[in-house]
Amino acid sequence: MALAIFQFPCLSDNYGVLIHDEASGRTASIDAPDAAAVSAALDKTGWRLTEILTTHHHADHTDGNLALKTTTGCTITGPSYEADTIPGIDNTLSEGDVYDFAGHPVHVIHTPGHTLGHVAYYLPEDGLAFVGDTMFALGCGRVFEGTLDQMWDSLQKLAALPDETVVYCGHEYTESNLRFAMTIDAANPALVARGEEIRALRAAGKPTVPTTIAAEKATNPYLRAGDPKVRAAMDMPTAPASEVFAAIRTAKDNFK
Repeated sequence: MALAIFQFPCLSDNYGVLIHDEASGRTASIDAPDAAAVSAALDKTGWRLTEILTTHHHADHTDGNLALKTTTGCTITGPSYEADTIPGIDNTLSEGDVYDFAGHPVHVIHTPGHTLGHVAYYLPEDGLAFVGDTMFALGCGRVFEGTLDQMWDSLQKLAALPDETVVYCGHEYTESNLRFAMTIDAANPALVARGEEIRALRAAGKPTVPTTIAAEKATNPYLRAGDPKVRAAMDMPTAPASEVFAAIRTAKDNFK
C-alpha cells in the first residue's frame, strides 16, 4: 500500500512532512522544525507520531525533537555522523544503511556539504526522496561545514536517482532560486516554462515543493554545471563541471 504524505509549512520558510502507513499506523516526521506545527499537522491528519527521521542537525530541522518525544513517545533516528548534535536521538544511520518503515525500505544516502553529516532518505519502492537542505527546487544548500567538492558529489548522488523520483526538500526558496537561475540559464526553454509555473503557484499561495529529479536535471543550474550553455554563461567553457558548480554556488552566495 502506498504511503500517505502530508506536507505543511512551518517557521518562516520551512516545510515539514509526515509520512504514514495506514496498515501499521506508523507515522514519521521528516525532521521536526517546530513541535507546534508538527502537532497541528498530526491533529489535522489524525495520525499518531511514532518516529522522526532527521536529515541534519540544524536547529530549524531539530527544534521540535524533544517536545515531540515527550508528548508522543516517538523515537528519533538520524545520521550517525551528527549523533552528538541531534537532540533526543535514539538510533543512528550511515551511508548505505536501510531503515525499515512499516515494510517500506528507506535507503540512507550520505550527502555532506551543507553539514558534514547530512543525509537524504530515499524510498525506492515509493519513488520518494527526502533531501533536507542538500537540494532545493532550482537550488542547493549553502555549504556551511563541508566543501564545494563534497556538495557537488552529494548532488550527483541525488541526480543519479530515477528521473520520476518525487523530491521533498526543507524550504520554500524556489522564487529566489528562479531569479538566480535566470541570470545563468535564461535561454533554457524548460527553465522559462518552469518559471511561469512557479510564479503562478506562489501567486496562488501554493507550494512549489515537491519537485522531481527529472525537473531538477532539466532546470536546476547546479545540476546543469556541465551543460555547454551554462559553462559559457559562467565563462568557463572548458572547466570541469565540479569547478563550474563551485563558481555557480559562490555566485549565488553573493546574489541579491
